[in-house]
Amino acid sequence: MNLSLLLLVPLFTAIVVLLSKNDKQARTLSLAGASVQFVLTLILLVQFWKLRASGNFSPMVFEYDSTWFESWRIHYHVGVDGISVAMILLTAFVVLSGILVSWTPVKWNKEFFFLLLLMSVGAYGFFISLDLFTLFFFLEISVIPKFLLIGIWGSGKKEYSAMKLALMLMGGSALVFVGLLGLYYHTQTPEGYPSFDLLQIAEMHIPRNAQLLFFPFTFIGFGVFTALFPFHTWVPDGHSSAPTAASMFLAGISMKLGGYGCLRVATYLMPDAARAYAPIIIALATIAIIYGAFATMMQKDLKYINAYSSVSHCGFILLGIGMLTRTSITGAVMQMVSHGLMTALFFAAIGMIYSRAHTRTISHLGGLLKIMPFISTVFVIAGLCSLGLPGFSGFVAEITVFMGSWQNPSGWYRIATILACASIVVTAVYILGAVGQTIMGPIRNSHFQSLADATWNEKLAAIILISGIVAMGVAPFWINELLRPGSELIMQHIERAITIK
Repeated sequence: MNLSLLLLVPLFTAIVVLLSKNDKQARTLSLAGASVQFVLTLILLVQFWKLRASGNFSPMVFEYDSTWFESWRIHYHVGVDGISVAMILLTAFVVLSGILVSWTPVKWNKEFFFLLLLMSVGAYGFFISLDLFTLFFFLEISVIPKFLLIGIWGSGKKEYSAMKLALMLMGGSALVFVGLLGLYYHTQTPEGYPSFDLLQIAEMHIPRNAQLLFFPFTFIGFGVFTALFPFHTWVPDGHSSAPTAASMFLAGISMKLGGYGCLRVATYLMPDAARAYAPIIIALATIAIIYGAFATMMQKDLKYINAYSSVSHCGFILLGIGMLTRTSITGAVMQMVSHGLMTALFFAAIGMIYSRAHTRTISHLGGLLKIMPFISTVFVIAGLCSLGLPGFSGFVAEITVFMGSWQNPSGWYRIATILACASIVVTAVYILGAVGQTIMGPIRNSHFQSLADATWNEKLAAIILISGIVAMGVAPFWINELLRPGSELIMQHIERAITIK
């Protein structure tokens, strides 16, 4: 399969949408383009499985390499493994559901859909890039649309939130760029040139001192995107002010760029430093999990609840990466996919409620199950997935992280695992509390009696996301088999580095 189609389809769609005649045509074209993306990713999954079944166990498949900027050895080099395919699938699910949720026209409707589609170009490009400069290029493409989506179409303190998000993510990008340049200048190909090529760098042994110096730049830089404590403060403000589709993209896709970068770039390319800094990573991840859970308990706004809970749940991603076992790394990627689907569903449900009730404050809501049964059911499913109920993706992902973390024999690491497990109790408290007060009990506002339930597009968006959540929760073997070879390759690289040392 030609992976460039994953870039060309949304880019072409975005341009056509910008040139469309009216709002109806813009949203129809956006939906058509998102649907094509969705079908392409399913075709990619099937073809990937066929290649593996035929005995092709290359680290990356569907590779394409073309020189982009010769003097700096920058290439348009793309390819995928199981981890990349999983993240591409997640992107397609969230993009399609985000377009569907945004069916109601807003001001500058064409520009709104254009920016949503442009964000998807950045995400796809990031997940398929095997050249570090190209990877950074697509990371930057995904930042600016977020700023505009929040600043123009957001609510509340939207200008402040947009500026804070942009500055913090650009700061993270700057750290990533320093780390990537450090890697570049400490590599040397057989021809005697430095390289940005991820696969070439993986075959080299970067000096330990260089790894120790540049690992924090790359890991912290990418960590800013995935709510690494204490660089998480943009998350609540950004999510709470963003329009519904932008919140879904931010939490469902953009925060996963950071986790993917921490794993694919920092950990994979600098294994000595990953081992050395593992205790710090695990400590920060554990703090994020506990702090995020307790901070969520204090929130009264539904969007803030989902935002702070994202800080906690993204801590599981970093915990799995920091533990450096095969199972924990597989669990970390599972958590990326699960959290992306779950939090997109949560924000979609919250957006549906807010568009009708015009409030997200829990104390102002109540009894919505009697008025909006479908939306309330979606809200409950998202909550149950968040607290890790068996049968949903959240349980599969979190238990895999816990099992992988416990495999690490260190006493301190096992204490961190126990603390992370204990956060589930706190999660249950705030999720059940929010669900109970929002949709159960008496109807607190008589004006809510006339509110309508979900429209066809909202129902379809929810069903798409729920299908992904249930597919992981009920039959997790397929995604485990998809991710396992990539996780084993990363661990083999880490173990080989220890042997060489």
